[in-house]
Amino acid sequence: MNRRLFAASSGLLLAAPALAQFRVEISGVGATQLPIAIARFRDEDRTTQSVSAVIKADLERSGLFRSVKADQVIDESAKPNLGDWRGQSADQSADALLAGSVTRLADGRFDVRYKLWDVVKGKELVFANVTAGPAELRLAAHRVADVVYEKLTGEKGVFSTFIAYVTRSGKRYALRVDHADGAGGEVALQSSEAIISPAWSPDGQELAYVTFQDERKAAVFAQNIVTGVRRKLASFPGSNSAPSWAPDGKSLVVTLSRDGGSQLYIIGRNGESPRRLTNSQAIDTEGTFTPDGKQIYFVSDRSGGPQIYRMPASGGAAERVSFTGSYNISPAISPDGRHLAYISRQNGAFKLYVGEIGKLGNAQAITETSDDESPSFAPNSKLIIYATRANGRDTLMTTTLDGKIKGALDANRFPDVREPAWGPFVR
Repeated sequence: MNRRLFAASSGLLLAAPALAQFRVEISGVGATQLPIAIARFRDEDRTTQSVSAVIKADLERSGLFRSVKADQVIDESAKPNLGDWRGQSADQSADALLAGSVTRLADGRFDVRYKLWDVVKGKELVFANVTAGPAELRLAAHRVADVVYEKLTGEKGVFSTFIAYVTRSGKRYALRVDHADGAGGEVALQSSEAIISPAWSPDGQELAYVTFQDERKAAVFAQNIVTGVRRKLASFPGSNSAPSWAPDGKSLVVTLSRDGGSQLYIIGRNGESPRRLTNSQAIDTEGTFTPDGKQIYFVSDRSGGPQIYRMPASGGAAERVSFTGSYNISPAISPDGRHLAYISRQNGAFKLYVGEIGKLGNAQAITETSDDESPSFAPNSKLIIYATRANGRDTLMTTTLDGKIKGALDANRFPDVREPAWGPFVR
């Protein structure tokens, strides 16, 4: 969701297999990175996918790892002299070593085996395998990267999760679902009408979104990302916008103007039993549940300009929580419930802010760009994806919560890209 959507609620908008990957950019001071050597996997050159290269790119993009040169082929059965990976120059000394192999099975699938060593302690950390069909080999590499990331950081990796976003080319819109590195995805929906506000269901099986396909009128749909089957959730008189799922997946909060101005409503997962939550003379929109489902954060201009509020999920008195300027929109709550990301207008620039819930007076801008939109947290709460403009082009970026490590999606393939939403861990 973005400032364009808030404009829509004001009535302004109502009239109306990729290989692009994120490249990492590191800025600031104190970016500590763990040096890791990732050898080429045996027989990976007999496939269409360099498994070791995908793993290396994933770990580098997290900003927590620095790759040490390892051009040789080493498989999981090797017994490397780990001391050889230490004691060299700082740039060539590794704390961990990953090696493996890719073997085609009789049924056409691939068996990816890998072993991770702690070079410093001189011991084996992981010896495992994952099997995958030819079309799933890249996803298998992401899963290996997740295991390595978790073993070495203690946090779950998000490389095998998915992101959704909207592209526009001429008068055509597309809702895409890609791997978290921005590659290998598919188009979930194409339309000559605008597609906005994609929102993942908690189980990662569906996307809710708003389209104008229904007689050029904004309506909320939900679509299964595997089968493509979709159903209409809200198409009431007036506007229907800004869907967001409850943590249990049984309901959504949406913005409807069926009874006059734009207000928040709860609807069932199939659009049944709409129930009004807010009752103000203002525009109330962009509702989003807290991870425990007990509260809803939303945007309202009841104080004269758009600000972020929260209220009980059952409705009731609202409390203003944003105070960094006169224009704050697009609240996103981290899955661990600790942080709030939002867009704040400061001196004419739209900046991504992040603050600790309960201490939002200390929220800080974490970008250098000035057209930020639509923040969405990774499921491990360690990264945020957002839309912005850089070098004169619309693009998507990822950032750590302190803004020191960013990744930018190659914008050459999609000149107009927006509305990112990071999916949950796949169950």
